[in-house]
Amino acid sequence: MDFADVKGQDELIDAVTLAAAGGHNMLMIGEPGCEKTMIAQRIPTILPQMTEEECLEITKIYSISGLLPNGHALMKQRPFRAPHHNASLNALIGGGVNAMPGEVSLAHNGVLFLDELAEFSRRTLDALRQPVEDKKVSISRVNGTNTFPSNFMFVAAMNPCPCGYYPSSRCRCTDYEIIKYRGKISGPIMDRIDIQKEVHPVDYFSLNETTPAKSSSEIRTRVERARTIQQIRYKGEEGINCNAQMSTSLIQKYCVLDEESLKLLKSTSEEYGYSARVIHKLLRLARTSADLDGVENIRLADVQKVLSCRDLDKSNSKMMVVK
Repeated sequence: MDFADVKGQDELIDAVTLAAAGGHNMLMIGEPGCEKTMIAQRIPTILPQMTEEECLEITKIYSISGLLPNGHALMKQRPFRAPHHNASLNALIGGGVNAMPGEVSLAHNGVLFLDELAEFSRRTLDALRQPVEDKKVSISRVNGTNTFPSNFMFVAAMNPCPCGYYPSSRCRCTDYEIIKYRGKISGPIMDRIDIQKEVHPVDYFSLNETTPAKSSSEIRTRVERARTIQQIRYKGEEGINCNAQMSTSLIQKYCVLDEESLKLLKSTSEEYGYSARVIHKLLRLARTSADLDGVENIRLADVQKVLSCRDLDKSNSKMMVVK
């Protein structure tokens, strides 16, 4: 698989590059057939090559799960896990009598992709809070407690409304129905998603006229360059390899904004009611945007770029519901 196959989605590929460069979580919203799954499947091809330590970690997890290819081999490719929306809580988080790893652990050091996010049960989605935030999951049983690593890039996709075609003329959903549909995903889960990007359908007959898309190897070069900057920056910080893992103290140290950028962030936050967690995520994204361009300080352009990655907030704010 290669990103060269994806045409007419340059803006979205820029957002995917930003997510991969900093290890950020991402949600794609768009009508059926607009390349959401196609793009998600190609994300592992632009992630940096795994270190020996990461290969061993994944191999151990797949070994105790009985999923090693050919029975015995070292896992060298980043995992891509895409469980169906009817997956049980134990299948996603882990569990069973002997507490086996779930999908969140099988996706360790790779990508966990949840297609049709709004179709997952609310209870199952809310169980993702701890693994997404803590990068590990603890499963308690009568005979003991097991802790498995779950440091993955969380990527999700969903339709914008029940019929799937908002905001085109084909959509017949009311604002109330759309908000109710999107409300299936709880606020705490949405808070943990850094990038919310709308995916627009592409005109098939004009695809040949578009400029050639960047290949996965070209994008990966940019991502690896940004990751190298981050690894040098966090060399003395234990357990932190990328911007998405920055603690509050590190955000205050490395995400300093100038007066104009801070003013823009504050006004946007007041308009959409961002929580402190969302603002921290925006600052981490801005740091990654600066790293992609190889600059030391976060610029106004970086803040503008990351604020444009919150499409769902803007879409929800335009809807009217009579109470």
